[in-house]
Amino acid sequence: MTDTRLIHTVGVGAIEWLWAHRDGFRLQPDVDPEIGFLERFKPVGELALICKVLFREGVAGSRQAELARRLLDHAWRETLDGGAMLVRGQRTEPISPIPFEVYLPFKELGYSHPEVERAAVLNHRLDSWVAFEVTPTRRLGLSAFQRRYGLTPRPPEADLVGGTWLARTPEPWTVEGHIAYDVTHTVFHLTDWGENPGGLPPDIADYLATWLPVWIDDWLDLERWDLLGELLVVDACLPRPTLDERAWRAFAAAQQPDGAMPAIRTMPEGEPDEVFDIVYHPTLVAAFASVLATSRALSELAEAS
Repeated sequence: MTDTRLIHTVGVGAIEWLWAHRDGFRLQPDVDPEIGFLERFKPVGELALICKVLFREGVAGSRQAELARRLLDHAWRETLDGGAMLVRGQRTEPISPIPFEVYLPFKELGYSHPEVERAAVLNHRLDSWVAFEVTPTRRLGLSAFQRRYGLTPRPPEADLVGGTWLARTPEPWTVEGHIAYDVTHTVFHLTDWGENPGGLPPDIADYLATWLPVWIDDWLDLERWDLLGELLVVDACLPRPTLDERAWRAFAAAQQPDGAMPAIRTMPEGEPDEVFDIVYHPTLVAAFASVLATSRALSELAEAS
């Protein structure tokens, strides 16, 4: 099994980089309408999700936990203006699910804004929200988010799983590009981001146990660190994670001294804002993978003792 210290260190470095570059989680209120105001919300929601996982698993050191809380406070108060920017986003695109997706992890961590909550309840009642066209994987995620919020999922999650690529367990060599991310996010939604490994149906768990090691080897050889990180998260979500030593050692070696994780091969060059937009996601994924894998490794040690 991979050294737990090595796995944990990846997450520590990632959180340090995210804190140092917290101003990169910026919105663009005056952006060209053709680009879309809500596009910049995605990084903020992902940050909140990963921080929630870090607090939930309880394996972070005091420095890591402190920075995660400060990151959340900064994102809520400065980036989202205490939730007012989510209200603005909802008014800009009334049936968009993005403000709700971003708000949920903040709400679960104790932040709140009454107008955002009213909009969520109202939209939940609209047929237009249910008919809003998204991929099957994202629709599954939206229903899971509704459940976590306390709303009755529309449609029910059980009705949506079969429509995902992963649930059909098709030819494993077709996993590339967006399909690979559909695979990883289906697992995230079915397990509530690693909280409930038992949420994976047995046939999906068996399929992943067979083919996940192959996919990890493939993306490792290609040095696709962003996707490799997500696959390492999937591994930690399985009932019996492998914590692949070769993959984790290469993943850790790809991380930069300041904690940044490149998306593909090496760090990009360019203006700081451009580099942030490329690097923030693999760095968040590195923190996510590290926290889950550290938690699983410690659980295995406890069971073995």
